[in-house]
Amino acid sequence: MEEVGRLDLDYYEQVVIYKSLTNEQYLGKIIDHLKPEYFNDKNIKRIFTLIKNFYIKRSTLPTVTELKSYLINDELKDSFKTIVKNFASIDKNFNDKELEDNTERFLKERAIYNTMLSVAEDVSQGKVDTSFILDSFEKSCNVNLQSEYGLDLFDDIDNLVKDLNTDQPTIPSGWKFLDDKIDGGFLENGRALYVFAGETNVGKSIFLGNIACNIANQGKTVLIISLEMPELIYAKRLSSNITRIPMRELRGESNNLKHQIESHSKNNPDSKILIKEFPPSTVTPQNIQGYVTELKNKGIKIDVIVLDYLNLLKSAIGNNSYERIKHVTEDVRALSYVFECPIISATQLNRSGYDEENPGLDTISESIGMAATADCIFSIYQDDEDKELGVVKMGMMKNRFGSNYGHTSLRIDYNTLTISEDESLNIDDSDGEMSDLTNTLSMLSN
Repeated sequence: MEEVGRLDLDYYEQVVIYKSLTNEQYLGKIIDHLKPEYFNDKNIKRIFTLIKNFYIKRSTLPTVTELKSYLINDELKDSFKTIVKNFASIDKNFNDKELEDNTERFLKERAIYNTMLSVAEDVSQGKVDTSFILDSFEKSCNVNLQSEYGLDLFDDIDNLVKDLNTDQPTIPSGWKFLDDKIDGGFLENGRALYVFAGETNVGKSIFLGNIACNIANQGKTVLIISLEMPELIYAKRLSSNITRIPMRELRGESNNLKHQIESHSKNNPDSKILIKEFPPSTVTPQNIQGYVTELKNKGIKIDVIVLDYLNLLKSAIGNNSYERIKHVTEDVRALSYVFECPIISATQLNRSGYDEENPGLDTISESIGMAATADCIFSIYQDDEDKELGVVKMGMMKNRFGSNYGHTSLRIDYNTLTISEDESLNIDDSDGEMSDLTNTLSMLSN
């Protein structure tokens, strides 16, 4: 029985090269997805290579005259003649939607086929990288040529006014300073990545654990992805935070701990904290996407993802740490769109950021690409006196949702790993913020 709806890919190569030669908008849509090796016809492969190279260099479709100037040998000239002659067999009256759908299918099928060939070759040579294979197949399947018109500022002004008068739902962090800075809290509907940056052992995981508890106490489901700490160690930390039983006393207070946690759960029936451990540098953002999708399929709606931490994720793309971390950060931020929830993570500072008072973005370690991608970055820092007094400071390094200056001092109890606000620590903080604002205005006026 003949398969209904199956595309004749070899014939469709003629359609693709015809449209690529005659329609710049079409070429612009497919240029990032289509590789010359996707064509079986050698003539088309040669000519498309010229077209693609020209488009990448000039950002425009070559004219026939320009294309002919690159036909530098008889083989290329014959290929061009053959292609043009074959255009006579093509019906030039295309349905735009059908053309888009068929082209998308052509790209997906050829991408998958070429990925299979590449994987088979690697396997035959003993090269098996399952993360890279998964990433390659996902990219092959996720080709999408459809694009919406977008927002017309003048015609859609009513939509803008409606949005301005609608409060964006947020999830408070539990700390007034932070919530005021980011306009109420973390965006409930996602599309945002928040990062805490600090030197080694300053307490990045403690901050993430406190935020997880603060958010869960609001009747939310928080997923903690741990890449450096075992699940039970994380559970002990969070239990100490919730019950205020010091970490070192948990073993002796196990019955009391169980009673308090059960009581807390009863009083907060909608609260949930899930902890999932992965070995560092073994999972990609795509692996995490697969795991969260599995939870979603089981009926578990994740309200917030806490990732501890970004630099320990693996990427199959990138020749150096800058490219790797930038790619990882972009992929993680994209997950906040996919699952419609905020993602909160952490990163390291480089040596220049150690012992710095309110360090800047230039102190982010490994990749400034992370600083360019994240929506908000908060600095965490201490001096020796702060550590002795049980104080940790938090400042603004980057903020897309509010003011980008200021800092606050927080109380940190190392016995229970609890972070809390203490107004007495920030009596002069308003003067400091005013000074920061004055300095900012001064720089703008120069």
